[in-house]
Amino acid sequence: MSETRVLVSGAGGRMGRTVVHAVICADDMTVVGGVDPGYCDTSLSELVAGAPDLPIVAEVSEGIERWEPEVMVDFTQPCALMHNIPTAIQAGVACVVGTTGFTESLLDELRALCARCSTPAVIAPNFSIGANLMMAFAAEAAALMDYAAVIESHHENKLDAPSGTAMATARRMREARGEDFIEQKTEHFGLEDVRGGSLGGVSIHAIRMAGVVANQRVVFGGPGETLSIEHITTGRECFMPGVLLAIREVRGLDGLVYGLEQLLLTT
Repeated sequence: MSETRVLVSGAGGRMGRTVVHAVICADDMTVVGGVDPGYCDTSLSELVAGAPDLPIVAEVSEGIERWEPEVMVDFTQPCALMHNIPTAIQAGVACVVGTTGFTESLLDELRALCARCSTPAVIAPNFSIGANLMMAFAAEAAALMDYAAVIESHHENKLDAPSGTAMATARRMREARGEDFIEQKTEHFGLEDVRGGSLGGVSIHAIRMAGVVANQRVVFGGPGETLSIEHITTGRECFMPGVLLAIREVRGLDGLVYGLEQLLLTT
């Protein structure tokens, strides 16, 4: 059985390096190259122990032409989304995407592109198995509790707020409940730029600071009681089982699949 050829976009970043390490440790796939404009002419072997001695290139198109990958994994920034992903899809390279910041209109564009090019993709707001279990448990509790909040905290370099996981969690809770949660409106805010908002009656709060990887707590309130469902990460390796699962499954999918839970339900 041949190994799946994987191109890592965002290879120089912390998540990209973790993906490179995970792939080279898997016996059914291999890293063929890396893309990252901030690390041009740096070798993958300089960044990740045991990685192949291959240069990192600036553009996805160059990486595809040079190494002919079967799957591209993308953990970059929201501003790169609508360049990297369409480039790969149009070249027939299946995509596994952990970059967040997608709007519904962008997802619709990519769904149409995947269908037109007959190239599959997996886009997930969170590749952690534990985080996806947290979302499933929260959706199950949503029908039975009237008040809800999501408090998420991420490292200081995360650009979007709230996180894609927080948004996906609130949407799943609202869909499972079938109606908005009860929301107590605030009449006066004592501070400007309070980082919080509401989706379907779910209050969402975002924290950005050093010392954190990616944590989330879902809090439900009812008469005389609260329920908390919390997911805490201690390292980026928690995302790798989900990434590897997506790499293994993506080429057998039809079109764009959103959310790791779609793969967990079928494996």
